[in-house]
Amino acid sequence: MQFLILLSLMLLPPVSHPAAPAQPQDLRPFFKNTNGAFVLYDSGRGRYIRYNERRCDERFSPKSTFKIPNSLIGLESGIIRDAEFVIPWNRRKYPPQDNWNQEPFVHWGQDHTLRSAFKYSVVWYYRELALRAGLQKMKGYVTAFNYGNKNISERVDEFWLGGSLKISANEQVEFLKAFYSGHLPVSRRSTEIVKDILVLEKTPAYKLSAKTGGGSIAEGVYIGWFVGYVETEDNVYFFAMNIEGASFAEVRDKRIKMTKEILTALGVLPK
Repeated sequence: MQFLILLSLMLLPPVSHPAAPAQPQDLRPFFKNTNGAFVLYDSGRGRYIRYNERRCDERFSPKSTFKIPNSLIGLESGIIRDAEFVIPWNRRKYPPQDNWNQEPFVHWGQDHTLRSAFKYSVVWYYRELALRAGLQKMKGYVTAFNYGNKNISERVDEFWLGGSLKISANEQVEFLKAFYSGHLPVSRRSTEIVKDILVLEKTPAYKLSAKTGGGSIAEGVYIGWFVGYVETEDNVYFFAMNIEGASFAEVRDKRIKMTKEILTALGVLPK
Protein backbone atom coordinates (compact mmCIF):
# COMPACT_ATOMS: atom_id res chain seq x y z
CA MET A 1 0.00 0.00 0.00
CA GLN A 2 2.78 2.44 0.92
CA PHE A 3 4.53 1.59 -2.35
CA LEU A 4 1.36 2.34 -4.34
CA ILE A 5 0.90 5.68 -2.57
CA LEU A 6 4.54 6.60 -3.22
CA LEU A 7 4.24 5.57 -6.87
CA SER A 8 1.10 7.69 -7.26
CA LEU A 9 2.85 10.72 -5.79
CA MET A 10 5.83 10.23 -8.10
CA LEU A 11 3.52 10.18 -11.11
CA LEU A 12 1.84 13.45 -10.21
CA PRO A 13 2.99 16.33 -12.46
CA PRO A 14 4.93 19.10 -10.69
CA VAL A 15 2.94 22.25 -9.94
CA SER A 16 4.91 25.29 -11.05
CA HIS A 17 2.54 27.42 -13.10
CA PRO A 18 2.01 30.90 -11.59
CA ALA A 19 -1.75 30.46 -11.83
CA ALA A 20 -1.72 27.51 -9.41
CA PRO A 21 -4.37 27.89 -6.73
CA ALA A 22 -3.14 29.55 -3.55
CA GLN A 23 -3.49 27.66 -0.29
CA PRO A 24 -5.93 29.34 2.10
CA GLN A 25 -3.96 31.19 4.77
CA ASP A 26 -5.26 34.01 6.94
CA LEU A 27 -2.45 36.55 6.76
CA ARG A 28 -4.73 39.51 7.45
CA PRO A 29 -3.44 40.05 11.01
CA PHE A 30 0.00 40.89 9.59
CA PHE A 31 -1.42 43.60 7.32
CA LYS A 32 -3.36 45.64 9.89
CA ASN A 33 -3.75 49.18 8.50
CA THR A 34 -1.30 48.31 5.72
CA ASN A 35 -2.08 47.96 2.02
CA GLY A 36 0.12 45.26 0.56
CA ALA A 37 0.56 41.88 -1.06
CA PHE A 38 2.53 38.75 -0.28
CA VAL A 39 3.36 35.67 -2.37
CA LEU A 40 5.18 32.53 -1.24
CA TYR A 41 6.06 29.58 -3.44
CA ASP A 42 6.91 26.37 -1.59
CA SER A 43 8.97 24.47 -4.15
CA GLY A 44 8.95 21.24 -2.15
CA ARG A 45 5.17 21.04 -2.18
CA GLY A 46 4.63 22.87 -5.46
CA ARG A 47 2.15 25.29 -3.92
CA TYR A 48 1.58 29.02 -3.58
CA ILE A 49 0.39 31.01 -0.59
CA ARG A 50 -0.89 34.50 -1.30
CA TYR A 51 -2.31 37.46 0.54
CA ASN A 52 -4.41 39.98 -1.42
CA GLU A 53 -4.47 38.00 -4.66
CA ARG A 54 -5.69 40.90 -6.77
CA ARG A 55 -2.77 43.06 -5.68
CA CYS A 56 -0.39 40.12 -6.22
CA ASP A 57 -1.15 40.57 -9.94
CA GLU A 58 -0.83 44.37 -9.84
CA ARG A 59 2.35 45.76 -11.37
CA PHE A 60 4.48 48.42 -9.72
CA SER A 61 7.91 49.91 -10.32
CA PRO A 62 10.50 47.34 -9.17
CA LYS A 63 12.73 50.05 -7.70
CA SER A 64 15.96 48.52 -6.36
CA THR A 65 14.76 44.93 -6.63
CA PHE A 66 15.80 45.40 -10.28
CA LYS A 67 19.39 45.28 -9.04
CA ILE A 68 19.10 41.48 -9.26
CA PRO A 69 18.61 41.37 -13.06
CA ASN A 70 20.77 44.48 -13.51
CA SER A 71 23.69 42.69 -11.83
CA LEU A 72 23.20 39.68 -14.11
CA ILE A 73 23.20 41.95 -17.16
CA GLY A 74 26.39 43.69 -16.06
CA LEU A 75 28.20 40.41 -15.50
CA GLU A 76 26.89 38.60 -18.56
CA SER A 77 27.69 41.48 -20.91
CA GLY A 78 31.24 41.81 -19.57
CA ILE A 79 30.77 45.30 -18.13
CA ILE A 80 31.49 43.90 -14.66
CA ARG A 81 34.15 41.20 -14.26
CA ASP A 82 33.18 39.92 -10.83
CA ALA A 83 31.66 40.90 -7.48
CA GLU A 84 34.70 43.02 -6.60
CA PHE A 85 34.63 45.12 -9.79
CA VAL A 86 34.98 48.81 -8.86
CA ILE A 87 33.15 51.70 -10.51
CA PRO A 88 34.57 55.02 -9.26
CA TRP A 89 32.07 57.55 -7.93
CA ASN A 90 31.78 60.58 -10.22
CA ARG A 91 30.78 63.38 -7.87
CA ARG A 92 29.86 65.78 -10.68
CA LYS A 93 27.69 63.27 -12.47
CA TYR A 94 26.08 61.92 -9.29
CA PRO A 95 26.24 64.75 -6.72
CA PRO A 96 25.27 64.10 -3.07
CA GLN A 97 21.59 64.57 -2.24
CA ASP A 98 19.98 65.93 0.93
CA ASN A 99 19.09 62.45 2.20
CA TRP A 100 22.64 61.09 1.88
CA ASN A 101 23.12 61.56 5.61
CA GLN A 102 20.68 58.66 6.23
CA GLU A 103 20.96 54.88 5.85
CA PRO A 104 21.70 53.40 3.37
CA PHE A 105 22.48 56.57 1.41
CA VAL A 106 25.29 57.57 3.76
CA HIS A 107 27.44 54.94 2.00
CA TRP A 108 26.79 56.18 -1.53
CA GLY A 109 29.38 58.96 -1.81
CA GLN A 110 32.39 56.75 -2.55
CA ASP A 111 33.74 54.20 -5.00
CA HIS A 112 31.87 50.91 -4.95
CA THR A 113 32.25 47.29 -5.98
CA LEU A 114 29.30 45.28 -7.26
CA ARG A 115 29.10 43.60 -3.85
CA SER A 116 29.04 46.84 -1.85
CA ALA A 117 26.74 48.60 -4.34
CA PHE A 118 24.26 45.74 -4.01
CA LYS A 119 24.53 45.70 -0.21
CA TYR A 120 23.91 49.43 0.16
CA SER A 121 21.55 49.66 -2.83
CA VAL A 122 23.74 52.29 -4.52
CA VAL A 123 21.61 53.72 -7.31
CA TRP A 124 24.36 55.63 -9.10
CA TYR A 125 26.42 52.42 -9.57
CA TYR A 126 23.54 50.69 -11.33
CA ARG A 127 22.65 53.76 -13.37
CA GLU A 128 26.23 53.80 -14.60
CA LEU A 129 26.07 50.09 -15.36
CA ALA A 130 22.91 50.56 -17.43
CA LEU A 131 24.44 53.48 -19.34
CA ARG A 132 27.47 51.38 -20.21
CA ALA A 133 25.25 48.50 -21.35
CA GLY A 134 23.12 50.73 -23.56
CA LEU A 135 19.42 50.68 -24.37
CA GLN A 136 19.40 47.82 -26.87
CA LYS A 137 21.34 45.44 -24.64
CA MET A 138 19.17 46.27 -21.63
CA LYS A 139 16.03 45.74 -23.74
CA GLY A 140 17.31 42.41 -24.97
CA TYR A 141 18.02 41.04 -21.51
CA VAL A 142 14.85 42.37 -19.87
CA THR A 143 12.83 40.74 -22.66
CA ALA A 144 14.79 37.48 -22.45
CA PHE A 145 14.24 37.43 -18.67
CA ASN A 146 10.48 37.94 -19.23
CA TYR A 147 10.73 40.54 -16.48
CA GLY A 148 7.40 42.18 -15.65
CA ASN A 149 5.94 44.23 -18.49
CA LYS A 150 9.38 44.30 -20.22
CA ASN A 151 8.89 48.01 -20.96
CA ILE A 152 12.06 50.08 -20.79
CA SER A 153 10.92 52.83 -23.13
CA GLU A 154 12.09 55.59 -20.79
CA ARG A 155 15.69 56.61 -20.02
CA VAL A 156 18.05 53.65 -19.91
CA ASP A 157 19.38 54.62 -16.48
CA GLU A 158 16.02 55.34 -14.83
CA PHE A 159 13.31 53.04 -16.24
CA TRP A 160 13.25 50.81 -13.12
CA LEU A 161 13.13 53.68 -10.62
CA GLY A 162 9.56 54.78 -11.22
CA GLY A 163 9.47 54.82 -14.99
CA SER A 164 8.07 52.48 -17.61
CA LEU A 165 9.18 49.11 -16.18
CA LYS A 166 6.68 47.50 -13.81
CA ILE A 167 6.37 44.08 -12.21
CA SER A 168 3.89 42.28 -9.95
CA ALA A 169 4.60 40.26 -6.82
CA ASN A 170 3.62 37.10 -8.71
CA GLU A 171 6.07 37.97 -11.50
CA GLN A 172 8.84 38.69 -8.99
CA VAL A 173 8.48 35.15 -7.64
CA GLU A 174 8.47 33.61 -11.14
CA PHE A 175 11.62 35.56 -12.04
CA LEU A 176 13.35 34.42 -8.84
CA LYS A 177 12.42 30.80 -9.54
CA ALA A 178 13.91 31.01 -13.04
CA PHE A 179 17.02 32.75 -11.69
CA TYR A 180 17.60 30.26 -8.89
CA SER A 181 17.09 27.17 -11.06
CA GLY A 182 19.42 28.42 -13.80
CA HIS A 183 16.67 28.85 -16.40
CA LEU A 184 17.59 32.41 -17.37
CA PRO A 185 19.71 32.88 -20.53
CA VAL A 186 22.88 33.71 -18.59
CA SER A 187 25.94 31.72 -17.58
CA ARG A 188 26.14 29.65 -14.42
CA ARG A 189 29.05 31.85 -13.31
CA SER A 190 26.96 35.04 -13.50
CA THR A 191 24.11 33.34 -11.65
CA GLU A 192 26.40 32.10 -8.87
CA ILE A 193 27.99 35.53 -8.38
CA VAL A 194 24.59 37.18 -7.99
CA LYS A 195 23.41 34.41 -5.68
CA ASP A 196 26.46 35.12 -3.52
CA ILE A 197 25.88 38.88 -3.20
CA LEU A 198 22.17 38.28 -2.59
CA VAL A 199 22.73 36.46 0.73
CA LEU A 200 21.44 38.44 3.74
CA GLU A 201 21.51 35.87 6.53
CA LYS A 202 23.16 32.48 6.89
CA THR A 203 22.53 30.19 9.85
CA PRO A 204 22.76 26.42 10.44
CA ALA A 205 18.98 26.23 9.91
CA TYR A 206 18.47 28.43 6.84
CA LYS A 207 19.93 30.89 4.35
CA LEU A 208 17.98 34.02 3.46
CA SER A 209 18.76 35.73 0.15
CA ALA A 210 16.79 38.86 -0.65
CA LYS A 211 16.72 42.42 -1.99
CA THR A 212 14.79 45.45 -0.90
CA GLY A 213 13.33 48.15 -3.11
CA GLY A 214 11.40 51.28 -2.36
CA GLY A 215 10.39 54.77 -3.35
CA SER A 216 7.59 57.01 -4.49
CA ILE A 217 4.96 55.62 -6.87
CA ALA A 218 2.42 58.47 -6.60
CA GLU A 219 1.93 61.73 -4.75
CA GLY A 220 2.25 60.85 -1.06
CA VAL A 221 2.44 57.09 -1.75
CA TYR A 222 5.61 55.02 -1.30
CA ILE A 223 6.11 51.36 -2.09
CA GLY A 224 8.34 49.00 -0.15
CA TRP A 225 9.49 45.77 -1.79
CA PHE A 226 11.22 42.77 -0.22
CA VAL A 227 11.82 39.81 -2.55
CA GLY A 228 13.97 36.71 -2.36
CA TYR A 229 14.13 33.12 -1.23
CA VAL A 230 14.88 30.99 1.82
CA GLU A 231 16.95 27.82 1.53
CA THR A 232 16.56 25.16 4.21
CA GLU A 233 18.07 21.70 4.45
CA ASP A 234 15.42 20.16 2.21
CA ASN A 235 13.47 22.98 0.56
CA VAL A 236 13.54 26.38 -1.14
CA TYR A 237 10.83 28.99 -0.58
CA PHE A 238 10.48 31.96 -2.93
CA PHE A 239 8.69 35.11 -1.76
CA ALA A 240 7.73 38.63 -2.73
CA MET A 241 6.24 41.30 -0.49
CA ASN A 242 5.15 44.83 -1.30
CA ILE A 243 3.50 47.36 0.99
CA GLU A 244 2.50 51.01 0.77
CA GLY A 245 3.07 53.92 3.12
CA ALA A 246 2.99 57.70 3.25
CA SER A 247 6.79 57.97 3.31
CA PHE A 248 9.88 55.91 2.61
CA ALA A 249 10.68 55.92 6.32
CA GLU A 250 7.34 54.23 6.98
CA VAL A 251 8.03 51.28 4.67
CA ARG A 252 11.82 50.97 4.98
CA ASP A 253 12.02 48.64 7.99
CA LYS A 254 8.39 47.50 7.96
CA ARG A 255 8.68 45.59 4.65
CA ILE A 256 11.42 43.36 6.09
CA LYS A 257 9.87 42.99 9.53
CA MET A 258 6.46 41.99 8.16
CA THR A 259 7.96 39.51 5.71
CA LYS A 260 10.02 37.80 8.40
CA GLU A 261 7.01 37.62 10.71
CA ILE A 262 4.95 35.95 7.97
CA LEU A 263 7.75 33.55 7.03
CA THR A 264 8.10 32.59 10.68
CA ALA A 265 4.35 32.07 11.08
CA LEU A 266 4.32 29.84 7.98
CA GLY A 267 7.18 27.74 9.34
CA VAL A 268 9.68 28.86 6.72
CA LEU A 269 11.90 30.60 9.29
CA PRO A 270 12.41 29.19 12.79
CA LYS A 271 10.72 30.88 15.74
